[in-house]
Parts: sequence; structure tokens; C-alpha cells
Amino acid sequence: MGSLDSSIRSAARATYSAYKRQPIRWRLAGGSAALTLVILCGFAVIVGTLTTRAIYADFNRQVATAADRLQSQLTYEMINVTATSADFHRSRPEDLNQFAGLSNAAVRVVTQHGVYKDGSLNAPSFGAPVKSDEVVDGWRVETREVLNIDPRARGQLFLQYARRVSEVQSTANRVKLFLGLGVLAGAALALLAGLATARRAMEPISELTAAAREIARTRDTSVRIPRPEADDEVAELATTLESMLHALDAARSETEATLIRQREFVADASHELRTPLTSVLANLELLEESLSGDQRDSAASALRSSRRMRRLVADLLLLARADAGRRLPHRAVDLSDVVTEAAAELEPVAGDHEISISAPPGAEVDGARDELHRLVLNLMENALRHTDPGTAVEASVERQNGEVVLSVEDDGPGIPGELHEKVFERFFRGEGDRSGSSGLGLSIVKAVADSHNGRVTLEPPLDGRGARFVVRFPSRR
Repeated sequence: MGSLDSSIRSAARATYSAYKRQPIRWRLAGGSAALTLVILCGFAVIVGTLTTRAIYADFNRQVATAADRLQSQLTYEMINVTATSADFHRSRPEDLNQFAGLSNAAVRVVTQHGVYKDGSLNAPSFGAPVKSDEVVDGWRVETREVLNIDPRARGQLFLQYARRVSEVQSTANRVKLFLGLGVLAGAALALLAGLATARRAMEPISELTAAAREIARTRDTSVRIPRPEADDEVAELATTLESMLHALDAARSETEATLIRQREFVADASHELRTPLTSVLANLELLEESLSGDQRDSAASALRSSRRMRRLVADLLLLARADAGRRLPHRAVDLSDVVTEAAAELEPVAGDHEISISAPPGAEVDGARDELHRLVLNLMENALRHTDPGTAVEASVERQNGEVVLSVEDDGPGIPGELHEKVFERFFRGEGDRSGSSGLGLSIVKAVADSHNGRVTLEPPLDGRGARFVVRFPSRR
């Protein structure tokens, strides 16, 4: 019993869950159709019951009336009367076949013991007569005593008039069928009407959804929220959405203002830090030259840390300028010269790496030379930092389809595919990276490329090994 209850509860939960997954439009229409179906079923049961009862009552009344009419018309007289028996002769020759054929009935005249004396053709036996109506083998039988007869034979002859019950049953079944079809048709019409009504009722919701999609697509919170004419729940929802959008717009404006102030502060602070750092570097360089022994080593270590700090401040200043939208003046720059200068600058610190460049002159772009130099330097330093000694780093510049294409390729272990997008994030370092880098190099490359209307991508290397960074700039000519 417990398992049965558990199964019933599980089935009920599954049914309710399936119902909740349906769209609201179908739930509204289905609920309306189900309610209509229940009402129509109740109506059909009541009407069907009353109608079938009336049909059967009318049928029984017709059978009884016909039996009474035939009883009044039949007249029999006794013939061949003996002490023990007598025969009966119909003195009024009513055509029993014709009378029975008018309504597909059967007529029998029998004795009180059921012995057949007269009747219509092919009339089946209904047994001994009873003084009431009955149903025998699918026939509705009305029994009447024959009254127009010799008084001596009273109570000896009986009329049995019968009609098939199947006649009225077919009529009742047709009524039930029509009522059933009417119920189904009414439920179907209720479902269609419910869908149409629900669709019209959901139109304001659809308009709100379309407005929300447009806001999500354009991120424009000033898009007008449609308001229905009726002062109902949908109008309240539209008002709430509008208030929410205004609050979000105010919060976004406040956040953007805060971010702008922060970016400007970082840019200004980075710029202001350059002057004292330059002074510290100059003093440390003089101090290093004037000292010796352990003191000279300490000054050299401080000098290296200060130079690294200056490099980090310069990187932060570049990123802060990019975030704040501050652009350095752009002019014509030959990217091939920039690549050649960056390679020459890195040659002394390349160690066992082999640096090769292919940069024919004439690849001019509009840009800030210092920022482009930083971009090329960061790409080549990144290749040197993450490859083994003895491997090659190749840089090339070429013109393709109205663009100047810079590519830097190495023979290192390469970069896993899942990290291709993350390498351009700020302060991102690959797993196991012990190079001591700040993690800003490639993010600076992306910032410089974006500020010069270019784009940087990490592409498969031409020889199938290592990493290949490609930067594309609009050509000046």
C-alpha cells in the first residue's frame, strides 16, 4: 500500500512538473478548455440521461398504445367446442402482418399457458403471458387479455405485442454520440478561443519582452518601455521595469564616472611617479659608480629594482592612458624601422637565442612611435622569455590587402588552446611561469593595437611549432 501511494505521489509530481514546463499561453488555454470540458460533460450527462429516459418512455408508451389499440380491434369466437377443448377463430379479420409491419413489431395470440393460436409471420415465442410489460430476448412485450371473445372463454386468450428494444437503443446511442461529439467540439473550440484570448492577453508581455531584448542588445536604457492602456498587473510590471531601468542607468552612470575618475587618477599618478623615479635612478647610477665592493653590489641591486619599477610605472601609464581615452599624437611611422630598432635593443640580452627579422621599408602606419615600439618590444621579449636558449625568434613585417601585418614567431613549446584568449588579460601568467614578468606585456600589446585601430591574434605557427602573434594595422597608403 505504501509503495502504491509513493507511486501515485511520484506520478502526480511528474504531471505537475510537466504542467509547469508548459508555456503560460497553453496553460491558460488548457485550463479554460479543461473547465469547459468538465462543464460540458456534466451538462451532457444530465441532458443525455433525461433524453434517453424520455426516448425509452416514449417507446414504451408507443408499444403500450399499439397493444391497447390492437386489443380493442381483435375479436375471437369459439368453434369446435368440446368438453375438454375449443378452437378460436378471429371473427374480425384484422391483418396482423400489416399491423405489425407498420412499426416492425411482432404479434402473437396465445393461451394462458403460452400455446400459440394466432399471430404475425415470423413472430418469436415470448413464453407464457404475464399481465405486465417485460423484455424478452431483446423485445419489449406488452401483454393484453383478449376481451372481444365469447364470455365462456374469458381469461383463456392473450395478446402479446412486441417491438425490438434495439430500435430505441440505436436512437439513444446516436443521442449519446452527438452529445459526446458536442462536448469534444466545445472543448476544442474553448481551447482555440483560449489560445486566441491568451495570445491577445500576452501581447503586452511580448512587447515588454521585445523591449527588454532591444535593451539587452543595444545596452541603451533609454529605450521606451511600452505601457498598456489598462491599469492592470502588466501596467504595474511595465512601471516596475521602467523604474528599474532608471535605477540601473543611474547606477551605471555613477559607476562609469567613478571608473573615469579612477583611470584619470592612475594616469596622473603614473605620470607623476616618472619624475621621482628618474631622479632615484640617476642618483643610484651615480652612487653605483662611486662605491665598491658589497656597497656597490647593493646599489646595483637597488638600481635594477628601480629600473624594473620604472618599467612597471611606464606600463601602467600606457594602460591608464588607453583606459582614459588619452591618445598620444599620431603621425606616419614606418613599422619596419620600429621592428629593426626593437631587435637591435634586444640583441645584447638575447643570450643564446637567434633573432631574425624580415622588415622591408615602406610599411607605414598612423601611430605613436613610442607605443608601437613598446608593442614590438613586448612581443619579442615575450618570445625570448618563454622559449629555451638556442631557439629562434622571427619577426616580420609585410603589406597584405591594405594592411600592415606584423608577426612574431618562436620555436618554443607553444600556448595551449584554452589560454589563447586569456593571454591578453592583465596580470595573467601561464601556469609555472617563473620569468618574473608583471603579466602586463601582452595586455599592453592589445591596448596599443586597439588604440591604433588594429587587432592582435594568436595564430597557429607556420611550421606547426611554437607561438605566433600577428598584429594587423590599417596601412597609411
